[in-house]
Amino acid sequence: MKILVRLFFCTDIHGSEAVWRKFINSAKYLKADTLIMGGDITGKRIVPIIQQPDGTWKGSIYGVSEQNVIMKTEEEILDFEKRARFAGCYPHRLTAEEDEILSSIESVTEDGKMIKGGPLDKLFDQVEAEGLQLWIDMIDDIMDDGTKRVPEGTKIIICPGNDDKFAIDDIIIKDPRVIFGEGAKVDLDDHHEMISYGWTNPTPWNTYRETDEETIERKIEELVPLINDIKNAVFCFHCPPYDCIIDEAPLLKPDLTYVGYSGGEPIRGPTGSKAIRKAIEKYQPMLGLHGHIHESAGYTKIGRTYVLNPGSEYTEAILKGFLIELKKGKITKMQRVES
Repeated sequence: MKILVRLFFCTDIHGSEAVWRKFINSAKYLKADTLIMGGDITGKRIVPIIQQPDGTWKGSIYGVSEQNVIMKTEEEILDFEKRARFAGCYPHRLTAEEDEILSSIESVTEDGKMIKGGPLDKLFDQVEAEGLQLWIDMIDDIMDDGTKRVPEGTKIIICPGNDDKFAIDDIIIKDPRVIFGEGAKVDLDDHHEMISYGWTNPTPWNTYRETDEETIERKIEELVPLINDIKNAVFCFHCPPYDCIIDEAPLLKPDLTYVGYSGGEPIRGPTGSKAIRKAIEKYQPMLGLHGHIHESAGYTKIGRTYVLNPGSEYTEAILKGFLIELKKGKITKMQRVES
């Protein structure tokens, strides 16, 4: 009978392949038997690589000093695609004709939002699904020492977050190498169960998995009865509970400007979910795993429940997570990891 789970929790990597590689490598290097990705896995930008009339290809990685890069060989293109993925982007090759057609169709609203079902929205569905499948395939990589990148028997649980499009769900569900955590109960070992919910309360960015507090409360109440032993349970909810140190963020006006400044810094305040706070206070699970608010890394307690947020620095290719050991009735290790 298994009485100990050693898990590594990470979240909010937003398409950074460099961070994903570090995440799956942690099974071996941290001796973790369970890896949990807590949401906002996918990236936010496509990097078009456009074929030119002379047969070369041109691409630019936004935010990186690689503007209008000209590629002449397949090797150069593959190298550029790798750099784009490491920067959290999705490289995608287009002929000049395809680029012209895509550019000529109205794909975004005046405020820059993708039109649902439009050509750009559909392209994002495609590239995000392809990108995630590429990542999952890395689980079987054989390393230079002849061993697998991820040891046999490692449990890998992927839980989408508010920034993840629904197109990735089927990729996770259909692949036997990973477990789809969203809206389900997963047994971590013989004594510890985990329920997951990736939706958040509304944000200024109107992302894919947002809803009102009443719906969040109802969904949690539907999940809790799946748990047999609530005292040894884990709540993996992408949004942190309201009004604790792990949900503080700069407060924004509707036009996305700061509400004001104090001491030269943007005024911060609680942005988490009141329904999630209510559920943790009511049920008092052993542990709450959260993310969503990148700048509020840390942990605290709500009653007997430890709640934590690793934070995120995906733009710097930094892996941030928590290594946690659970035994029946107690947490025996909770260590912050940055790499």
